Amino acid sequence: MQQGTLMRKVKSKSWKKQRYFKLQDDCMTIWYQSKRTGKIESAFSISDVETVREGHQSEVLQSLAEEFPPERCFTIVFYGRRGNLDLIAGSAEEAQCWIQGLRQLIEPRSFPLTSALVSRTWIRDWFQKADKNKDGRMNFKEVQRLLKMMNVDMNEDHALRLFQAADKSESGTLEGEEFVLFYKALTQREEVLSLFQDFSEDGKKLTLLELVDFLRQEQLEDEGTEELAMELIDKYEPSETARARHALSADGFLMYLCSPEGSIFNPRHRVLWQDMSQPLCHYFISSSHNTYLIEDQIRGQSSIEGYIRALKRGCRCLEVDCWDGPNGEPMVYHGHTFTSKIPFREVVSTLGKVVSPCPAEPEGQQGRALLPYPLLGAARAGGAGSQQCGVLGDSRSHGGDGHPRVPTSPSTTPQELKHKILLKGKKIGRLEDMLDGPGDEAPDVSDDDNGAEAEEERRRVKVGGPGWGPSAWQKDKESLAQALSDCVVYCKNVSFRGFQEARSHSRPSEISSLAEAKARKLIRDAGNEFVRHNAWQLTRIYPSGMRTDSSNYSPQEMWNVGCQIVALNFQTAGTEMDLCDGLFSQNGRCGYVLKPPFMRDEETLFNPSDPGSREGPGPITLTIQVISGQQLPKVANSKDGAIIDPLVRVEIHGVPADQARQETKYIENNGFNPRWDETLQFQLHVPELALVRFVVEDYDKTSRNDFVGQFTLAFANIKPGYRHIHLLSKDGTSIPPSSLFVHIRISE
Repeated sequence: MQQGTLMRKVKSKSWKKQRYFKLQDDCMTIWYQSKRTGKIESAFSISDVETVREGHQSEVLQSLAEEFPPERCFTIVFYGRRGNLDLIAGSAEEAQCWIQGLRQLIEPRSFPLTSALVSRTWIRDWFQKADKNKDGRMNFKEVQRLLKMMNVDMNEDHALRLFQAADKSESGTLEGEEFVLFYKALTQREEVLSLFQDFSEDGKKLTLLELVDFLRQEQLEDEGTEELAMELIDKYEPSETARARHALSADGFLMYLCSPEGSIFNPRHRVLWQDMSQPLCHYFISSSHNTYLIEDQIRGQSSIEGYIRALKRGCRCLEVDCWDGPNGEPMVYHGHTFTSKIPFREVVSTLGKVVSPCPAEPEGQQGRALLPYPLLGAARAGGAGSQQCGVLGDSRSHGGDGHPRVPTSPSTTPQELKHKILLKGKKIGRLEDMLDGPGDEAPDVSDDDNGAEAEEERRRVKVGGPGWGPSAWQKDKESLAQALSDCVVYCKNVSFRGFQEARSHSRPSEISSLAEAKARKLIRDAGNEFVRHNAWQLTRIYPSGMRTDSSNYSPQEMWNVGCQIVALNFQTAGTEMDLCDGLFSQNGRCGYVLKPPFMRDEETLFNPSDPGSREGPGPITLTIQVISGQQLPKVANSKDGAIIDPLVRVEIHGVPADQARQETKYIENNGFNPRWDETLQFQLHVPELALVRFVVEDYDKTSRNDFVGQFTLAFANIKPGYRHIHLLSKDGTSIPPSSLFVHIRISE
């Protein structure tokens, strides 16, 4: 259709406007216009799209489930904080056409290439941005504007020489292939070419044996190196002639270095690589706090989008605060605050509908509603017991998917619990369980700042309103407690009364929840006991009640003593969530990471404050040469024409003795291809717990540096050698093709 596809753009149950949507001829831009006025309302680039969700996978579309079938509905999710776009097509066929088409367009961007191998789609995108008069040609003035947009402060004479060299037609403008030539010259990687020539005898190609030498000497690939070299040539060499001769050109060499095999992140650790048959308490588990909130803790919005985003991010422990609602319908919100409310039924439905396949799942089984390993639900029922059980129905006697009730052996494992939903909560069995409130355990006032956190937690366990006295509460609890108790099989919530008490009276199937301040006090006073406790029982840590802005505490200090469920506010970007994403980006992103052996031993001597207590080899040295950067993004909300002055900071997060940070000098006015060539060195006493965070900032002489990009990973996942680091934004999304080029060495 010339004018585009007519679809409904939906913002709420009552706001459904018909709009024409059309993919432009450049295959990079989509615009939509009003059916009534014909005015183009907005446009977006394919490069802005993170993913496309099918069906009722948004709060708005779920509210319209009875009116429109899922086959006609889909959601476009953008990078960053831009709101999702919910659409309803005229037919299932039209919906599939758009869904599959968009997915095809965004798929090639997983590991964008630079220099001569940069994708033509990416080049075309830059051309469209710079071609202001839309005549399909670019004059030198437009090229100068493009350089500013690309974060390049280039000498005008040099820019003109590149322009004239690419202008083969001598027309004074660049068109099509001429612009591609200009872009290739602009993105020439001298540091990579120099490395290539160090191993190439003729300076034009790497023979199979020369490539093997490079892989062994620099990349430290010591197993099946010849086979790997052949695979890399077949996969990344663009020239058929070179492939036939088992050789790698300079273009193919760059393509390899920019690929997953050339990434700092060990590709073998991207997939499921750890033993999943250990007891549940032997794993760190990706966990969120008040998952339903997407803003602050007092007046913020509650949304099923919070659950969708957390699940897509690999979270395996969600929180649900359930309260009595109108007409017998339980509602989820942050009790005794002004946050908005969502029906509990929608939350349960979302958990069954969100498609988030795990790469580690056997072929043919992907596409299950949940990642295969168990999902833990931390449920707090503020007077909503009967309503909640009514919604849960028969699922409480199964794993949530029709499978039998979960096993209750002390050594129950993630492997045994695949496709199960475990409900964490109170369970009848001891008197104190029946008398405690429905929320987290009431904390010790003496352990919290001015008792404010304790007061916040007390407010969370209050229920009811005027006329709701102790006797009424007890009567209601007696009638509902058994039904809720039956939902809890493995993660029975118990109050923490000390390590000795827990060792004497608790069971491996039980779990205690601690506020961050209480946990810090235990870390200071009894670090080794805390590690031993976490070797046989689950511990959940949650944020201080004073964090009403949804800020986060550092998860690292909690992981250092083996706490498994360290709940963070996923909606708040920052270092803390970078660490969380960094730790759980491995092992197929399944949300479970196996703890080091010395943290799984109930008799361990390890104490994070004394790194010498760790059994095993001595400290190791991590040496990082920061070589260069490529196409770094501009700082958000910067002035037109502003060019960044980038520096790189490397941070080590781990036990106290390993905490460190070092940074390079800043490079003036070059965000396009800065060269640092600086070496940073760190000593790690407990590398098994270390996370390495690379941060790029825009240096500012008069105020705080501005964030540009970051990448965080566990030390165990680092591949030595010459590696690219593909940067992420503040909220953890990719920002192609921005990257760093580094050389990594690890020694004892």
